[in-house]
Amino acid sequence: MLPDLNQVRAELRQEYKDILAYWQRYAPDPVNGGFYGRVDYQNRPDPNADKGIVLNSRILWTFSAGLRHTQHEDYRATADQAFDYIRKYFIDPQYGGVYWSVDAKGQPKQLIKQLYGQAFALYGLSEYVRATRSVPALTMAKELFQLMVKHAYDPAKGGFHEALARDWSEADNYILSKRDNRETKTMNTHLHILEAFTNLYRVWPDKTVDVQIRGMLDSFLNHIIDPRTYRMNLFMDDDWRVRQTAISYGHDIEASWLLPEAADVLPDKALQKKVNTVAIRMARAASDGLDPDGGMNYEYDTVTGHHNRERSWWVMAEAMVGFLNAYQLTHEKPFLDKSINSWEFIKKFLLDTKNGEWFSGVTADYKVLGNDKISMWKCPYHNSRACLEMLERLDHLR
Repeated sequence: MLPDLNQVRAELRQEYKDILAYWQRYAPDPVNGGFYGRVDYQNRPDPNADKGIVLNSRILWTFSAGLRHTQHEDYRATADQAFDYIRKYFIDPQYGGVYWSVDAKGQPKQLIKQLYGQAFALYGLSEYVRATRSVPALTMAKELFQLMVKHAYDPAKGGFHEALARDWSEADNYILSKRDNRETKTMNTHLHILEAFTNLYRVWPDKTVDVQIRGMLDSFLNHIIDPRTYRMNLFMDDDWRVRQTAISYGHDIEASWLLPEAADVLPDKALQKKVNTVAIRMARAASDGLDPDGGMNYEYDTVTGHHNRERSWWVMAEAMVGFLNAYQLTHEKPFLDKSINSWEFIKKFLLDTKNGEWFSGVTADYKVLGNDKISMWKCPYHNSRACLEMLERLDHLR
């Protein structure tokens, strides 16, 4: 027997509106422009917090997607605000690309060309183009794509290098991995580069983007996803040799739907079938991270045996979508149950019904973690996107 999907739709539709309303109320910085870099659980902003490209790009994506899906003109104003701030403060006028962070007043802070940050800027710009048909945003997106490919793509081994210096030369250090351990290619950065290229292809279906999407899917299928376990390797060197790994349940379930999404934009049925087969196996493997209460554990260190049983807001959001995608591909009801159970867990433990939005996470015994509703990493992208994806996919089940 199917759960009451009409009730789930209604809840997700309201939650989506609530998330965007929260960000419109508490995120804008009326003094320095753009959006605060940090707001705590009591909705108190830190006016001196640095502002990161990841957060600002995700805000741009969120309100652009909101405008595109709802035609709510109030969302256009917030999307415009995010686009204008990125264009004015994050774009490097000398070397191109985007800075990793600026200070509260918009002065460049961390200048490294972290590919993860470039990817999210491209993702947000592409969605803004989808929503507004902005010619300047499309020009920026094309330029950013071309810089990424020119400077960071590895033509010999495939994939992208993790980070470069401001002038696109070799970087002295990285932000998200350890350069001194030769972690020069990472799963996480590649996943979000693929996501960005997929969105760019929707507004600029150029052959060069097609080639890069195919290359990225090849890197996942042949280097990043372990063919024995259908879990992803996390940190690799230039030659794709594993340097450090663990089981990241959230990334595995997220990739299980982002990879098929990428394949689906290309006119290649054989590739889509191949990717879908792998995606189903990834969703099955990720199921090992679920507990009976519907919560998904954060990570398992295969070397030390340490199990991080925190239930993060973004992991739970991705679990909703990933398991529903697996249900759509297989029609196996347990996948649907896992998706709906993820939403039930979110409602019970992660929604802040007093101050709005979601908590960063909870422990295995449901104690609230963290104190940031808004930060460099706590953003409206995972949870608002999950609501949109769920609503669209559930509509297809009717």
